[in-house]
Amino acid sequence: MESTRKRTLITTAVAGAGAAAALGIALAASPAQAEDPTPTPSASSSAPAADKPDREAARAARQDELAGALATELGIDKAKVAAALEKVQAAQRDEAKADRQAQLKTRLDEAVKAGKLTADEAAAILKAAEAGVLPQGGGPGGAHRGGPGR
Repeated sequence: MESTRKRTLITTAVAGAGAAAALGIALAASPAQAEDPTPTPSASSSAPAADKPDREAARAARQDELAGALATELGIDKAKVAAALEKVQAAQRDEAKADRQAQLKTRLDEAVKAGKLTADEAAAILKAAEAGVLPQGGGPGGAHRGGPGR
């Protein structure tokens, strides 16, 4: 019974952390971005390189704080909770990546059927996406950054 309660609490906390992250991303886009259709330089080309370590440090601090709070609530070792959180989040990232790849393959197959791409072009795009060369999202149905409605 106690084990089920612990799993439920951890699952709820991970889901809450994911929802909070998604909300944070959604709130990060300013109203000016939603109204201005003029494209702006991507964050990767205009943001200083020093910004990424700060975000990573802040993420690590939030993760550590969450692990500590869960460990205290559950009465178990913080390192064990932190390892469980990382394992669950890694699995979620892997699943999301696989879903994106499957969606991309479906869209590419449709483009080939419609005569918009050759099979070789579709294969090259899929290979580039699998290698991490292409940014995430960006196409119809993908995760746009700063476009209308964001």
